[in-house]
Amino acid sequence: MNEFRKLTDSVFASAQIELPDVAAAKDDGFTLIINNRPDGEDPSAPQGSEIAAAAEQSGIAYLEIPIGHSGFSEPQVDEMVAALASDDAKVLAYCRSGTRSTFLWSLAQAKNGGNPDEIAAAAMQAGYDISPIRPMIDMLAAR
Repeated sequence: MNEFRKLTDSVFASAQIELPDVAAAKDDGFTLIINNRPDGEDPSAPQGSEIAAAAEQSGIAYLEIPIGHSGFSEPQVDEMVAALASDDAKVLAYCRSGTRSTFLWSLAQAKNGGNPDEIAAAAMQAGYDISPIRPMIDMLAAR
């Protein structure tokens, strides 16, 4: 079972989840799973359709915002902003290690006017270093 790392009270990041992790997510009260991993990146890992089916069976909403090797785009950040807009959602975002999910969460927080230092501290508390994208975070927060 994977460790779900707390970014906020309602948003957690994780490395690649397995099908049993979906049931654990349900037991932990998650209402939305966000897949930030492109299908086929690791053919031996459960693909999006498998996680989506398990989520549906467990009564958890599922969304894909894949982040590939080309990096982040503003439409992806906007999708994450929209996905996190519900005040009553408890969200589990995953990718290979949880880093891309944390980066995307950080960018969405900054776009919503979050304080870059607080975003960085929350990510670090969860075990993720967002310094590689800190200039993007600062830019989005300054808008």
